[in-house]
Amino acid sequence: MQSHKLPIGVFDSGIGGLTVLKALSETLPHESFFYLGDTARLPYGIKGADTIIRYAHQAAHALINKGIKMLVIACNTASAYALADLQISFPDIPIIGVIEPGAKAACHTTKSKEVIVLATEATINNAAYTDAIHKINPEIRVLSKACSMFVPLAEEGWLTGHIAEAITREYIEPLLIAQQGIRPDCIVLGCTHFPALLGTIQSVVGTDITLVDSAETTAHEVKRILVAKQLLNDATTPGRYQFFATDVPERFAKTASYFLGHALSASQIEIVDL
Repeated sequence: MQSHKLPIGVFDSGIGGLTVLKALSETLPHESFFYLGDTARLPYGIKGADTIIRYAHQAAHALINKGIKMLVIACNTASAYALADLQISFPDIPIIGVIEPGAKAACHTTKSKEVIVLATEATINNAAYTDAIHKINPEIRVLSKACSMFVPLAEEGWLTGHIAEAITREYIEPLLIAQQGIRPDCIVLGCTHFPALLGTIQSVVGTDITLVDSAETTAHEVKRILVAKQLLNDATTPGRYQFFATDVPERFAKTASYFLGHALSASQIEIVDL
């Protein structure tokens, strides 16, 4: 198959990366996609660095072996720890993570230069967002918070209601106190699971704070790279999709609807062993 006709590979520790896939499909409707969710070993956000890198290599290797033209790491934790390593290991294929696009969006959004980053424990410990934001604008103050409970809330579909709101308030309200009269005006949702809770988070923080989801920014960056490398699919028909998971396709299919906006059946998900 001609290289520009090949699908784009997307992987995440679970199903949260489907928010990135949805943005990619909207920006690139004629592209085909392979999506791999490592559901047997999620979440990556509480694992050690060596484990995260090993898991990311295994997922990347599985997708590249299936034949893809580009790889998108739709997992903030894997992007933080494994992006550079994967780019070195697989130099013949463009590989992009979600952190740099998210950092760029935050820098363009904030006016107060006070930005909150909500992410998993591993991503926060890595300081990947802080480093990426400061490379663009070192004057921006970054407040980071590990919100590990958001992942199971999203996975269970508990996106609204008093439990989701109480956990959100516990995490975020201490970060909203103005420092020297300046209040944060931008929150980066630094985990692909977190946009599922966007409505609850927005209701807690108010409409004067902008929530940044890196999915849309990542999709535009993917398109830019495809055009630059002459890999953009010139088809006029909608792209095709294949879904892979490492465990429990029924659970994947059930929860995927919260992220994609439409239902999947378990028969559409192929189990793979990494």
